[in-house]
Amino acid sequence: QNEKELQDVVKQQEQKMLQLIDKSGEVTRLKGEVSQLKRSLQRAETEAKVLWEEMRGKEPKVDTAYVQERVLLRQEVDKLRLLLLEKEDENLLLSDKY
Repeated sequence: QNEKELQDVVKQQEQKMLQLIDKSGEVTRLKGEVSQLKRSLQRAETEAKVLWEEMRGKEPKVDTAYVQERVLLRQEVDKLRLLLLEKEDENLLLSDKY
């Protein structure tokens, strides 16, 4: 009787652990999606910011190559800033883990 109860408890614990593993995998996937959306948002904000700066006070005729270069440069800066933040987050996770 006791052995059967122990087996049932162990089985329930195993099921709970499997559920936690599934949930942690989903959380990781969702974090990846959020990170990708943040990058897309950052890129769009960068383009809008550069275009707004270029269009302010300018005549309708604008050098598009110059604007594109500014957008690309701003994207690179934002990409580097994002990488720095990701590394800082990764370091925090590792320090919390250990």
